Amino acid sequence: MQRLFHQKLSPFCRKVRLALAEKRIEVALVEEKFWERRIDFLRLNPAGQVPVLEIDGLVLSDSTAICEYLEETRPEPALLPQGAAARAEARRLAAYFDDKFHGEVTVNLLHERVTKRLMKSGYPDSSNIKLGLSAIRYHLDYIDWLSDHRRWLAGDTMTIADLSAAAQLSCLDYVGDVDWNRVPNAKNWYARIKSRPSFRSLLADSLPGFQVPAHYADLDF
Repeated sequence: MQRLFHQKLSPFCRKVRLALAEKRIEVALVEEKFWERRIDFLRLNPAGQVPVLEIDGLVLSDSTAICEYLEETRPEPALLPQGAAARAEARRLAAYFDDKFHGEVTVNLLHERVTKRLMKSGYPDSSNIKLGLSAIRYHLDYIDWLSDHRRWLAGDTMTIADLSAAAQLSCLDYVGDVDWNRVPNAKNWYARIKSRPSFRSLLADSLPGFQVPAHYADLDF
């Protein structure tokens, strides 16, 4: 059995789910409360983090490593473009969203609003939320600029960069922290990627006790 240990609102799990769906690889989704540090899960990944993918008799962790493995073993459809320069740009942007965007925005917003509640580890820190709301404006402006100058974020084709960005933004959109109206180009890009079949399972996700904005699953928002 091919299984993905994940959390619904983990952007890194969503990135892998999108890559799997784009490549039409079916896996069983196993929700893992990684903060409980379950022994059997730690045997799979001593780092105690999701996502963890069981596939081809292997146990893979880290979203970037997983996506690289999928790209090498299931090259069609490609999530990296042709040419060394174009591939470098796609990888650069994927890392940008995985690291800089996540560290400055997602951690400050999603962790405070959602993860703390799931982990029962205290109340949201308003100062961190303010930092996240301030930082997201800069990053949305960058996505808006990229979307205005390119067909997809890294160039002419959809790549892992788009999946990485969409994974982060979809989590934040779930809690209503993305002001799409001020970034029309970014909104059009997100509407296109959100309309892909690979996004359907993400849009169907729900967490008890959280009110999802009306536009979250609306393909014509």
